[in-house]
Amino acid sequence: MRLRLVPKETSFDFFARWKMWLGISAVLMVVAFASFLIQGLNFGIDFRGGTTIRTESAQPVDVAAYRAALDPLELGDVSITEVFDPNFRADQNVSMIRIQAQEGEEAVSVAVVREVQDALRALEPGMTFPSVESVGPKVSGELIQTAIIAVVLAIAAVLVYIWLRFEWQFAVGAVAALIHDVILTIGVFSELQIRFDLAIIAALLTIVGYSLNDTVVVFDRVRENLRKYKKKDLKDVLSLSINETLSRTVMTSVTTLLALISLFVLGGDVIRGFVFAMIWGVIVGTYSSVFVASAILLYLGVKRDWSKPDANVGNQFGNIDA
Repeated sequence: MRLRLVPKETSFDFFARWKMWLGISAVLMVVAFASFLIQGLNFGIDFRGGTTIRTESAQPVDVAAYRAALDPLELGDVSITEVFDPNFRADQNVSMIRIQAQEGEEAVSVAVVREVQDALRALEPGMTFPSVESVGPKVSGELIQTAIIAVVLAIAAVLVYIWLRFEWQFAVGAVAALIHDVILTIGVFSELQIRFDLAIIAALLTIVGYSLNDTVVVFDRVRENLRKYKKKDLKDVLSLSINETLSRTVMTSVTTLLALISLFVLGGDVIRGFVFAMIWGVIVGTYSSVFVASAILLYLGVKRDWSKPDANVGNQFGNIDA
């Protein structure tokens, strides 16, 4: 017996209120953008600057104990991660502790570093600190610029790819959906003031890929049905195509969410921000593939002049692998 989250055949009318869905998406994007302008983002150490302390001990790294020892120091944003390396000795346990720069300072002061070392040595007297490195605001500013460029180039590459694979109307719909997903993800991080670091940039790029994959699956079926139902209204073709791919879309999203929710609950504080971004991205990415990308395609229309000798005009790159 095969598990089905939705019936094998559905006939939902996804475009009965397509203007309303576009309006809701536009309002959410405005709210997210306004929150970004008013509150800004809660930048982590990667973007704000700070100090990284490397520890080494014979005892296993206990992140919870390390955090409990440092909490009384009130250092603000502190990130503690265990470092794994197959070349480490059996008694070589390494961690990286990142502390945000204090107010008005470019990096953590020497006195604060000593306090951190003393607090950790109280847990384990034999602990050593092989390196202490600081990241100033200049480097952090360069990281922000690099992160923005990475996201913009990813979206631009998607625009070109979809344009070649389908037609320009498909490309506009797909890129609009990606921009929608990125803005809403940044917006929720701004509204909730969740720490925003390089891991979240990685999540944004992953969300772009996930949403694109979902959109391409729908658009592939749309293109097939446009050739199959030459006289059918575009709205009906789009709705039919989404219904035909609905089971795959829901199954993919639900199974992905199950894994992400498990990581969110059990993965610990280190990856919680990244996983939250992925959970949110899967939800809005699934939504945008149906109610944003396809709705914009309906609004723009698709050229369907099948009287021409070459019925594949505009689809000459359709066989390019995804």
